Amino acid sequence: MAENSNALDWRRSRFCGANTCVEVASSADVVLVRDGKDRDSARLRFDRPAWRTFIAGLRSDEIAANR
Repeated sequence: MAENSNALDWRRSRFCGANTCVEVASSADVVLVRDGKDRDSARLRFDRPAWRTFIAGLRSDEIAANR
């Protein structure tokens, strides 16, 4: 992915406090995830199929999440 990830439309859940959540941005091919508190740190990169699998795992509690 060659685009500038800082130029993407980064979003966070409406349930998050000020900079306390991860932020997500997407392009046609990938989904990026970054720390809302440290926006210049490393980003996780998922291709679309991997992102769908990850989200499905969260929704089904297959992947443990602090709730």
